[in-house]
Amino acid sequence: MDYFQGKIMELLVRGKHRQFWRTATGICALLFGFYQIATAQPPDTSDYRHAEVVCTDSFSHEPDGFWLFEPAAPVPAAANVIVFLHGYGGYNPMIYGAWIDHLVRQGNIVIYPRYQRNMMFPSPKKFPENTAQGIRDALELLRTRPTEPLLDHYTYIGHSYGGMIAAILSMDPDAYDLPTPTAALLSAPGTGPFPGLREKSYKKLPKHLQLLVVIHAGDTTVGDKMGRRIFETAKRTKQRNLLLQTGEATAAGRTSDGHNESYAVNPRYDTGEKNFTSRRARNLGAPDRTDWQGYWRLADALIACDRAGERCDEAFGNTAEQRFLGRYEDGTAVREFEVWTPGK
Repeated sequence: MDYFQGKIMELLVRGKHRQFWRTATGICALLFGFYQIATAQPPDTSDYRHAEVVCTDSFSHEPDGFWLFEPAAPVPAAANVIVFLHGYGGYNPMIYGAWIDHLVRQGNIVIYPRYQRNMMFPSPKKFPENTAQGIRDALELLRTRPTEPLLDHYTYIGHSYGGMIAAILSMDPDAYDLPTPTAALLSAPGTGPFPGLREKSYKKLPKHLQLLVVIHAGDTTVGDKMGRRIFETAKRTKQRNLLLQTGEATAAGRTSDGHNESYAVNPRYDTGEKNFTSRRARNLGAPDRTDWQGYWRLADALIACDRAGERCDEAFGNTAEQRFLGRYEDGTAVREFEVWTPGK
């Protein structure tokens, strides 16, 4: 399918009579290295099966648009789908771009929905449906691509408000005409001062969902209330763990434990949209050991456990492998996760 055919197809998929903004298919088809400021050792890239990431920007300036990230070089015949849900104001994919690269180059398709027009509009109650619309449109567009999207192991990764949205969509996927997820990693889920999307109970989360919730001791943005509530009330979701990351400042090194630990900036995906969130990410969000040995490793283990029954001891169970957060340059172990399991 050439550029113009693809453009027309996207207009038909969206089913909306509006000006097409831009489709960046191919613009991001580059050989990616990691954008790094941190000195810690980056992850082993030997398991990367793809040298390129192809980006598609589909109405991403609108509050129900999306970005699509697909593996290439080589183009796979089929790939599993991960939906990555940004935090409040985080609709510039630059903010999490290095993590997205990591996921895609391992062979996953990543859908990055946008659920806000800007920092003020729309109201949070519209976030789930906006997100769902973007996902549905992305899945429809994927059906026109050479790579078949596989949905038997559909996964959510959500940060902050994105974690809350992932929980809501997971509890009633049929109502949103979405696949039922089999795995989810919720990073610092919460709403801060905004009351929208806080459920009293998450008991409707799928029985067979494999769920990791990560909270941070130094999170002054949303705290740990909703993360703990999701974990504690998702009673029928037996395979679930809550992990607390606590920072430290030692002679060996320093580790932070704030709300935005999952930021992993990659300037190649900068849309040019600037707000408080994107500016903060540029200042604080270079990939570091908390990403590589924390979020990325946990997500990889969760996905492997869900899809193949592998690395489950690294994803769940309060094991030494799960708690491990890497080492400083002198070999000293970083303060490990504290883990809660059902019944603890």
